[in-house]
Amino acid sequence: MGFKAYLIEQQDGKVSSRFADLDEAGLDPGEVTIRVAYSSVNYKDALAATGAGRVIRRFPCIGGIDLAGTVISSADPRFAVGEQVIATSYDIGVAHHGGYAEVARVPADWVLKLPAGLSLKDAMALGTAGFTAGLGIVRMEENGLKPGKGPVIVTGATGGVGSLAIDILAGLGYEVVALTGKETETDYLKGLGASEVMLRQSLDLARIKPLGNEMWAGAVDNLGGDVLSWIASTMKQGGTIASIGLAASMSFNTTVAPFILRGACLLGIDSGYIGAPYRSGVWQRLAGDMKPRHLAAMTRTIAFADLPKVFDDFIQGRAHGRIVVKVAA
Repeated sequence: MGFKAYLIEQQDGKVSSRFADLDEAGLDPGEVTIRVAYSSVNYKDALAATGAGRVIRRFPCIGGIDLAGTVISSADPRFAVGEQVIATSYDIGVAHHGGYAEVARVPADWVLKLPAGLSLKDAMALGTAGFTAGLGIVRMEENGLKPGKGPVIVTGATGGVGSLAIDILAGLGYEVVALTGKETETDYLKGLGASEVMLRQSLDLARIKPLGNEMWAGAVDNLGGDVLSWIASTMKQGGTIASIGLAASMSFNTTVAPFILRGACLLGIDSGYIGAPYRSGVWQRLAGDMKPRHLAAMTRTIAFADLPKVFDDFIQGRAHGRIVVKVAA
């Protein structure tokens, strides 16, 4: 059976990507074969497809780190033909053929049944971005974060993870402060539930004190670099930080003062490889009490054929909210 796929290749050290006609014989090994209905676009997908980041670990590779669809065949008793399922992260789209294809085959341990309360499209509007935001919030709550303890700052606020984190946190009763470099997005961020919008350019990142004024009970950081250093220095006593991304920098220069004098916690959020039952537990909450209230408003759906047109927006920092790819013809 032939199908359409978006293939990422490398020749003479140069990465290129294109639509190709493939068949099931060319798919990677796995117990579950899925007819893909929807995928999504994440920053990682844009890095992979354009070669702007060295995230692809083998070539050629079908892109797309997220997928949602219906089981065509299964060698694992946990999944039956006709069931709706999702698969995100692990090696999908970077070292194993991914979701930018009308048919995908993946290991059963990477697959989850679609949680009740979500459609396949909803699941991809969340995707890895939503799972990452949800995982970060769950981890912070496990480390003592509660709405009454004070405000939570979210950096990289207009991106997929940032937008979803704001919406989820506000829905759970937290006071949320959005940090962005885009003044024009103030209304959008407040519409998601941010009580305040701070501009990144208002921060004096050249003068970060070991301990600054106590401001934050929690933080969801998508940037890294000096912004993360500033956040660490301004955490409240017992505050908790979910370190999720490195859009600004992989570097992190700080002192131990916030951690030993204020008891702040820095939590590394690995949404790529955390497995069951933790993964399914986060997805159940995303379908329940953590389901974003403004998911449709922050999501744009594109046709499969239009996929290559959106990658540059992510690379150039123009991406806004979430993009769902309608893969099924």
